[in-house]
Amino acid sequence: MKRLAPLLATAGLLATALPQLVASPASAAQTPEYLRQKPAWHRCSPDRPATYECATLKVPLDYQRPEGRTLDIAISRIKSENPAKRRGVLLINPGGPGTSGLFRPIRVNDEMPKDVRDRYDLVGFDPRGVNESSPISCGDLSEKEVGAGGAYRPETFASDVAWARGIADKCREKSGDVIPYITTRNTARDMDVIRAALGERTLSYLGYSYGTYLGAVYSQMFPERTDRFVLDSGVDPGRTWRGMIQVQGTGAEPAFERWTRWAAERSDTYGLGTTPEAVSATFWALVARADRDPIMHYGQKMTGDDIRSDPSLYFDPRAASVVIKSIKASADKAPQPPVNPAPGGAAPGASRKDAGQRGPGARSPLGGVRAIGPGVDAAGASEAPDPTPAGNATAAYWAVVCGDADDWPRDPDQYAREAAQDKIKHPLYGDFASNIKPCAFWQRPLEPATPMKARADVLTVQNEWDPMTPLSSGQGLHQALKGSRMVLALGGEGHGVYLSTPTTCANIPVSAYLSTGRLPAKDITCQNPSPAPDPEGAGAR
Repeated sequence: MKRLAPLLATAGLLATALPQLVASPASAAQTPEYLRQKPAWHRCSPDRPATYECATLKVPLDYQRPEGRTLDIAISRIKSENPAKRRGVLLINPGGPGTSGLFRPIRVNDEMPKDVRDRYDLVGFDPRGVNESSPISCGDLSEKEVGAGGAYRPETFASDVAWARGIADKCREKSGDVIPYITTRNTARDMDVIRAALGERTLSYLGYSYGTYLGAVYSQMFPERTDRFVLDSGVDPGRTWRGMIQVQGTGAEPAFERWTRWAAERSDTYGLGTTPEAVSATFWALVARADRDPIMHYGQKMTGDDIRSDPSLYFDPRAASVVIKSIKASADKAPQPPVNPAPGGAAPGASRKDAGQRGPGARSPLGGVRAIGPGVDAAGASEAPDPTPAGNATAAYWAVVCGDADDWPRDPDQYAREAAQDKIKHPLYGDFASNIKPCAFWQRPLEPATPMKARADVLTVQNEWDPMTPLSSGQGLHQALKGSRMVLALGGEGHGVYLSTPTTCANIPVSAYLSTGRLPAKDITCQNPSPAPDPEGAGAR
């Protein structure tokens, strides 16, 4: 059975107060060399716009030993074309961990309103250990090994433990001298090196998904350097990182219930039941049937665990209805129903709309994009052309998820107990989320997680129906950052809000903040436009 795709990680250190960028000769001599470097810009590629420039910086592997081994940090930029309006740089992170961000300036440049765009040089980067920034590896990994683990079953738990231990051993063998330093705190330090290298006193930032946690950590480590920060699709700092995986189990249940209501209202179209209870019964009967005898669906055997393995599917009611109707037809050996997908919608073998990047390791057995794992980022514009290689994404993902916080149990039996309990409490995905992960066998983090104590006048942004960082997670980020404001898009679906679609109601307040630097006086709750009519018909009973 295909496994779920991996998740996140971090650790680091360093003092929060650094010497001023412009200083007297005496203080300049005390400034670390890595904060005095200047990028040598060059055209990134002949097949990219000439305005898209790249450079490489050097950062310490271990900031406690700045004279020791170094890592490369690949950066990119597109400069503002309006110097009179330029405020500074806008550093962008698309999510992850384990996702490249070098191409992101081109994506944002295409989507951002001109009055906002004029104010910033758009800057992208590959975080340490990822893609072109001294990439790490766990060696040759099978398709199963680049996943994030599967469903809990007592009869297969021993093999789950062997899988988790095997990943940890391979990563330690291949990159054990570097992996302990691939953490969120160290990446935040790298961000400050980028700021200094670009000659900026402060940093503005647009971070999606995992990038929200990275931005939050930066705001705590370098509060005096934090300018206009937009944290889109929030990671709850109180859940890093095991809790962020487990929230996939709890967050999927309201979405599943919403889907059953939606499908019941369109029973003539999808034939899954005339009441929410009937739709739920159809679904669970299909799961039980596939567990007894796997269903051949588009040339692939599908078990009940496969049907449950992508909770993000149920955050898009139409896509879920199309997919489950199609699987039911395969189970009944009936002709496949004709499909007329909405723009960006799902075909029978695809789980849902593109709410995240379709990178290696991110695929669902249903054909779509998993809710969690390496290669998954926020939408935040069009899709990147060069996903991070699966082996590198997997290594960087676990490095951060396992290395950021020491909240992972070390006793395999605890995972078994909790997964069995969560399979009952959250039957759609709870056991997947609580099952054993490689972090059970990872080395202890080098430093503790970052407490959220400093005031952070930043803007958080959230869709109501985000499948990867559910609403409760986004609210947790907002509550953790004292001084922050939240823009909540009611009815908003998908992962990534700002610039993800031209019609999201969040675009206007976020653009206003980036243009003026003025936070809203209070939190904003706006209503997204109603979606286009179902192309297969409302199907009223």
